[in-house]
Formats: sequence, structure tokens, C-alpha cells
Amino acid sequence: MKLCENKIALVTSATRGIGLACAKKLAENGAKVYLAVRRLDAGQKVADEIIAEGGQAGVVYFDADKEETFASMVDEVVAKEGRIDILVNNYGATDVKVDFDLVNGDTDGFFRIVENNLKSVYIPCKQAVKSMIKTGGGSIVNISSVGGKYPDLSRMAYGISKSAINYLTQNIAVQYARQGVRCNAVMPGFIATDAAMQNMSEDFLKMFLKNVPLNRPGQPEDIANAVLFFASDMSSFVTGETMPVAGGFGLPSPMYAMYQDMKSKG
Repeated sequence: MKLCENKIALVTSATRGIGLACAKKLAENGAKVYLAVRRLDAGQKVADEIIAEGGQAGVVYFDADKEETFASMVDEVVAKEGRIDILVNNYGATDVKVDFDLVNGDTDGFFRIVENNLKSVYIPCKQAVKSMIKTGGGSIVNISSVGGKYPDLSRMAYGISKSAINYLTQNIAVQYARQGVRCNAVMPGFIATDAAMQNMSEDFLKMFLKNVPLNRPGQPEDIANAVLFFASDMSSFVTGETMPVAGGFGLPSPMYAMYQDMKSKG
């Protein structure tokens, strides 16, 4: 039996990268997957590919700039299927033109990014939990980031929004466990999506990997596998966890990269 047989799933921002990998992974494992997307034509193309491969898929409208869609996409799935069993909140963004450190970052931009990233998880969770309580439970998986765990010199708004999502995840887990709702978060490290690789120089990647014990970028499939674990009954006794999927980034001594350089120089 497939791990998500007969489950109804919703994945936000699912036409590329991590979201696409998650949608396909859940479909391969028996879920009927709704792709919550802004570009409905692109979403339908992915849904058609999933169907052609023997899966089940549909499309609902989600636009990160239209707050009303944060609830309506969940409501649309529930209206069509009578329930939602799995919610994967994959959307998250920043603005590299304004998201810097405290002094140099744009104040309005900071609050805009934090609000958008947090609301696009908080509101879908609220709508999904309302339904899950009525239908006997479900699993929510929030895609966070190691940036929500480790402070950095820039992207402060993004990191703080992800930190807030981690805490939101734990609160939902505690508040609705007795109703059968589980909520966990996956914290990706550097993932080699097309967008990430196009915006990262080879020199920066080499420098970054010195701090990753497994010594490679992650793949979208790595995140999708973690999402499948949390979405399925494999993790039926797991809730409120925020799991890094980052190749060990952040685990070693802060001197780790320096030690590696010393070893390589003999």
C-alpha cells in the first residue's frame, strides 16, 4: 500500500523546485494532490504530468500577493473533496533589494516580508485545521529554513519570519494534537533548485559547502522525502518537530570549516 493512499493533499507554490518535488512525491505515494499556484496554466501542466504518470492531481488558485487566496485555496479543496488530509505550506520569499541587516534593511520592507511569509502559513493552517478537526485529523508540514534557526549578517526579515513559522508549528501541534492534527516543519539548508543555482557563484558555493559536513547541496527530492515522512503515518507519533534537512549545516563546531582548510593543506 502506498504511504498516502486516498489522502487529499494541498501544496503551495508547486510548479517548480521544492514545491514541485513535494507534489510529485505525494502523488507517487497515492495522494490526490492539489497544486496551489498563481499561474493556473503552469499548474495544470504539472497536474497533467502527474495524471499521465498514474497519479491524481488538480489545481487551485493561490497568489502570495492576494491574501484572500490563503484561505480560499483551502476552502476550494474542501468544497471539492469534503476534506483536506495533508497541507504543505511551501511558499516563502524575501526581497534581496531591501532585506539586509537591522541598520541597512528597509523597515517597511522588513514588516512586509515578515507579514507575507507568516500570513501565508498562518491562514492556510487555520483553514485546514478547521476542516481536519471535523474529519478526524490530518498532517500539516510547513517548509521553514535553517535561516530561521541560525542568525546571519543579512536577510533578517526572512530569517525572523521562518523562526516565527517554527514556533507557529509547535503551537499548532500542541493545540490540536487531541483532535488528531499533527504539525511539523522541515528546515531546508542550501537546496540546488534552478533558481538558487542561477544566483550563486561557484566560489560562494565552494565556501558554503565547507560548512556542510555532507559536502553537497541538497536536492528538492531530499526535502520531498522529509515531507513525505511527516505527511504519512510513518510519523504518526511525531508532532511539533522542526527538522533540519541541511546536510549537517550548523551542527559542527564553528571552527569546522577552518579545520577542514588546515587538513587540506596538510
